[in-house]
Amino acid sequence: MTLSAIGKTIFSQEQIERKVAEIGREIDQDYRGKELIAISVLKGSLYFLADLTRHLTMPLSIDFLSIRAFSDDNHKTGVVRFTKDLDLSITGRHVLLVEDVIGTGLTLGYVCQHLEAAKPASLKICTLLDNPAERLLTINIAYRCFVMPNIFVVGYGLDYQERYRNLPYIAEYKSK
Repeated sequence: MTLSAIGKTIFSQEQIERKVAEIGREIDQDYRGKELIAISVLKGSLYFLADLTRHLTMPLSIDFLSIRAFSDDNHKTGVVRFTKDLDLSITGRHVLLVEDVIGTGLTLGYVCQHLEAAKPASLKICTLLDNPAERLLTINIAYRCFVMPNIFVVGYGLDYQERYRNLPYIAEYKSK
């Protein structure tokens, strides 16, 4: 893996660790005395989910969704489909949807609609990065770690063509 495509660091490993711990304490307080199921959309939020849940003390279950956006002939984003659905039932349970980046909100809106159809007791969203500059759909974000600049970033689970996820920080990706 060449790091020549990596630009300046946007959020350092230390900044991420501090903010994830802070958000974890907030969630822990808000769900005190309740059981929680944390749901992650694969693959980007995997690192965030793992680190975040280490800060939670309530009874906790974890499950995963995987989605894929299929493009049309013009390479425009088309239909979004689930490639992996939940293994656990969320009916009547408190659900925390853990995301890596919220951009336009369109895919997240689709995911939330899918989850709400299962009638959870509550559904809140927690995101590592919020990119409001791209927002097309109003999304109620309960917990956000960082508002990001409107640039393409990699690291801490975020990738470019499946590369750079393992960087312990978030950096700008410079296309060649």
